[in-house]
Amino acid sequence: MFDNSSILVTGGTGSFGHMFVRQILARYKPKRLIVLSRDELKQFEMRQEFDAPCMRYFLGDVRDRERLNQAFKDVDYVVHAAALKQVPAAEYNPTECIRTNITGAENVIHAALNNNVKKVIALSTDKAANPINLYGATKLASDKLFVAANNMAGRHPTHFSVVRYGNVVGSRGSVVPFFKKLIDNGNDHLPITHKDMTRFWITLDEGVEFVLTNFQRMQGGEIFIPKIPSVRITELATAMAPGLEQREIGIRPGEKLHEVMCPADDSYHTFEYRDHFVISPSITFHSRTNDFDVNALGEKGKLVAPGFEYNSLNNEHYLTIDELKALNEKVLK
Repeated sequence: MFDNSSILVTGGTGSFGHMFVRQILARYKPKRLIVLSRDELKQFEMRQEFDAPCMRYFLGDVRDRERLNQAFKDVDYVVHAAALKQVPAAEYNPTECIRTNITGAENVIHAALNNNVKKVIALSTDKAANPINLYGATKLASDKLFVAANNMAGRHPTHFSVVRYGNVVGSRGSVVPFFKKLIDNGNDHLPITHKDMTRFWITLDEGVEFVLTNFQRMQGGEIFIPKIPSVRITELATAMAPGLEQREIGIRPGEKLHEVMCPADDSYHTFEYRDHFVISPSITFHSRTNDFDVNALGEKGKLVAPGFEYNSLNNEHYLTIDELKALNEKVLK
């Protein structure tokens, strides 16, 4: 579906954007592949790696609706990856987080509708489920905006969906490169916020593959959630530095002990598929289907049991220390 199409990714110079561009160029022949971001240096650096004839680099901020309107002209597919996502930074700078994550989401929606973009997928986070921090709350608001946008679409051909997943292994600012830096610098311990902490775990290439597949699955209005493993933070530290002291430093502002991707309160409209879940909209669509037990690929799901919750603590699949070692070797090489 991406051959001879124009594709745009907001926040495209980030970790996701790099992998997304790499996979699109390797697998498809797009007419244009547009990276939109606000950092000219990161764009310059990215251009050294990705400079195919179809590549375009647009400077712009998702806070700027007029710029998005220009950038989205004749675009077929959009991935909205731009966000402020550092939890402590959002707690201390709430207005900036709101402007990017909520106002930015509104601007993406309006620009997509104004330009009759075919499909938009917005990236979300497990922190948007039962949020306790500002980052999660802004992403929940963003998720709601993108779901409701399918009613705003009216006669426009644009469909909007959301992909929600957990911690991305090795992404910028995440714990794996942070631990590696401490180990390389000869630190005498690894700081652990809480010994019982668990997280959902996904690699960048898995995240991108999930997004690409959901462009084919989506009907508009779904929140897609992959079935992915959990990790215990203490076992991650052990896998990276066996024998090194692990020192508890306390949970950071706005941080959870365990993460949730499918809240129990959403169980009455959550469907389980073979390798993912779909949270269907709680609102009624007037120009979109309201049936989400079968997707656009013909895959069939079933409603989960009442009270079902998909969380990182009770997840059936945990990565072992050996699996973590192998994964970290692959990501950090």
